[in-house]
Amino acid sequence: MAVRDEEIQSIKQRFGIVGSSPSLNHAIQVASQVAPTDMSVLITGESGSGKESFSKIIHSLSHRKHGQFIAINCGAIPEGTIDSELFGHEKGSFTGAHEARKGYFEVTNGGTIFLDEIGEMPMSTQARLLRVLEYGEFIKVGSSKVQKGDVRVIAATNVNLLEAVENKKFREDLYYRLNTVPIYVPALRERGEDVDLLFRKFAADFSEKYRVTPIKLTPEAKIVLLKFRFPGNIRQLKNLVEQMSVLEMEREVTAERLATYLPQNESRLPALLRSQVNGESSFSERDILYKVLFDMKKDMSELKKLVFRLLDDSEGSKNEILRDHQNLFEDMDQEVEEITDEPSTPYLIQPSQSSSGHSGKYDPNRIEDITHEAEETENESLSLEKKEKEMIIRALLKNNNKRKYAAQDLGISERTLYRKIKQYEIEE
Repeated sequence: MAVRDEEIQSIKQRFGIVGSSPSLNHAIQVASQVAPTDMSVLITGESGSGKESFSKIIHSLSHRKHGQFIAINCGAIPEGTIDSELFGHEKGSFTGAHEARKGYFEVTNGGTIFLDEIGEMPMSTQARLLRVLEYGEFIKVGSSKVQKGDVRVIAATNVNLLEAVENKKFREDLYYRLNTVPIYVPALRERGEDVDLLFRKFAADFSEKYRVTPIKLTPEAKIVLLKFRFPGNIRQLKNLVEQMSVLEMEREVTAERLATYLPQNESRLPALLRSQVNGESSFSERDILYKVLFDMKKDMSELKKLVFRLLDDSEGSKNEILRDHQNLFEDMDQEVEEITDEPSTPYLIQPSQSSSGHSGKYDPNRIEDITHEAEETENESLSLEKKEKEMIIRALLKNNNKRKYAAQDLGISERTLYRKIKQYEIEE
């Protein structure tokens, strides 16, 4: 049965919900329709969008309204104690359990439990919760006695539980058991003019609280407000209005003044990634970063091959080889500039401005320095290995080939010492 507009308005007034966007009205309608039943409900939406308000609507409009309502943040309870908190424990069941304790599912019998941030619940606790939903029974920690409970469960999350299921971080059977009736709470940026309505509501509340004249927005400031994305949703907007109500000397806020209170929402990602992360591509940020890393690895492999060719060159064609690979250097310059937002200066390609008057472009005259530096690096590496081998031998001799004490003298683990002995083929 559809809920009439008058009933939706009545619910808004009763629970202090401000707004008239279609997506908000739809969420309220679904909540009021499912409330009289005992069906499990999964509320989804971004953090700060008001998910807990919908759990209270469902409880207050149900036949359990005279029973207890408990809201629990699953992400705020340590993994080692969440089972005890939810289902209780027996005396002596673990260290510190000096007496038996009732859990929330026992205390709330006949009422409603709201499990916020359900995606943070440990897998072992998820199995216990599934049993409560399926059979209405649970077992205390440290007990073998099965207890019955009549509790309605409303869950909420701000993460994608289907992705969590795919990543083996959330039980698939529990997801479908909770998601009997889904309710999506829209983000503030999806609610259009509701942002201005909420601003005025909060401004009136704080003017009364702090006994000041309510702040108002100029038409230009209102446009700025409606364009802002509010990643923190209603919570962020409320904090913003409270801050302005206290600090602003002029009660009519201009667009310029409002902008000083809004955090800079520019992405700090490299220029190479910005357009794709901002919605112009279907790739995720992680996929893009992987792509950049793989491209960098490919360039490094080509550079290594190039250096070896230069070292092995016996026909004096170094300039031609570098000229053939000049595009590689140009690509690297561009990528470094995009990632750092600063001019790139790789020492092989773009030496800094000095008395020699280099312009920052590829200089064939640097090839002798490149070759010399590469040879020095290789010789240094061999020298370090030789010294390391000598130190290991001396430590073994000093401690009569007892690896444990030799490792202590060297400041490394016994496993690392064993690996080094194998690597350098040291006879004990």
